[in-house]
Amino acid sequence: MTAPASPTTASRVRPEYRTPRVEDAQAMWQMVHESDELDDNSPYYYALWCRDFADTSLVAELENEVIGFLTGYFRPEQPDTYLVWQEAAKPRHGIPMLGVHLFERAADRAVRNGARYIEATVSADNKAIIMVLKKCAKRFRASVHTEVLFPASLFPEDHHDEVLYRIGPIEPATG
Repeated sequence: MTAPASPTTASRVRPEYRTPRVEDAQAMWQMVHESDELDDNSPYYYALWCRDFADTSLVAELENEVIGFLTGYFRPEQPDTYLVWQEAAKPRHGIPMLGVHLFERAADRAVRNGARYIEATVSADNKAIIMVLKKCAKRFRASVHTEVLFPASLFPEDHHDEVLYRIGPIEPATG
């Protein structure tokens, strides 16, 4: 396992951002499994995701270790809409704003591939991701629409409302 970068070297350490491979699925599952904030999926789910949706997802790798990932896909019935499904980073990885960089790279790639809208669902109390979504909207000079997509009553046990953040329309880059 890689030791975390010190504060003095963290700004010089740059992870590689790449398309996930099936071999990354276990590391992705482990990050989610160890998180208190993220919904667990099975290890099999991540293996399938890395096989079937790799082109719309990213991992961050540092010294041959997956330290973060973002999964997303283009919605089948709205192919101009990219939905960010899940994002995670290892604690103490030493890379400032790793989650923001993953999100920005995935959003940029999605827009290059035809996305005019970027969506994500979050709980209303997840201030960090809400800030990232608003920053993304500002960067693309797009508005943000919010609504409850799935109320908590649809889920078993103690689950929050899933609030949809929809950024767009995003105008394609010209030039």
